[in-house]
Amino acid sequence: MKKIVLTAIFAAATAASLSAASIAACASCHGANFDKPALGKSEIVKGWDEAKIVASLNGYKAGTLNVHGMGAVMKGQVAKLSDADIADIAKQIAAIK
Repeated sequence: MKKIVLTAIFAAATAASLSAASIAACASCHGANFDKPALGKSEIVKGWDEAKIVASLNGYKAGTLNVHGMGAVMKGQVAKLSDADIADIAKQIAAIK
């Protein structure tokens, strides 16, 4: 029983930190304030609203978006994100002022 409880606590902690890790991964290319073009090619995403971020991430995930030739790179980055992860990431990025 103790193992089950510890496993559940670990899983919850991992899930809670997933979004922070995901946005950190985004920031490694887009900048800490999302104010630089990723790899010198992408658009600056700072100032985008949640809906635009969600649409872009979903487009990359589906393989239907290839802005500035970044489709393959971004598809690899968002492939494992759930809809909830994408919504949470969009909310966090849109909140950056």
